[in-house]
Amino acid sequence: MSEAEKAVTLFDKFNCAQSVFAACGPHEGIDERTCLLVSGAFGGGMGRMGEVCGAVTGALMVLGARTEEMATNPEQARGPLYERVNAFADAFRARNGSLLCHELTGCNLRTPEGNAEFKSRDLHHTLCARLVKSAVDLLETK
Repeated sequence: MSEAEKAVTLFDKFNCAQSVFAACGPHEGIDERTCLLVSGAFGGGMGRMGEVCGAVTGALMVLGARTEEMATNPEQARGPLYERVNAFADAFRARNGSLLCHELTGCNLRTPEGNAEFKSRDLHHTLCARLVKSAVDLLETK
């Protein structure tokens, strides 16, 4: 199973950030349980605040995990990592239209009405599953 397929499978149970990070993090030496714990608060654009899409934050965690030098020589590693982060963000935005959950979904997940709309439009299975896959696919190029 590819990392993108695993992420979509995980998304049946876990949030978008968890699904991306747990699908890709083990390849970077982080066990799946730790990935699920660390990324748990980032679904729905950071705790359903509708900010940066959780699939994006999960992917950024993967990019950070791929940059071992951030733990040993952050001054030297920061610039190249941030370039990869910006390239990923530009590609995700170009492919999907935005980085922001509330813009991608058109829902205010902080309200009962927004949550009801999200569910009634089945965005978890239609839109968000596609965004999870998109994030993992883009990681393969960054």
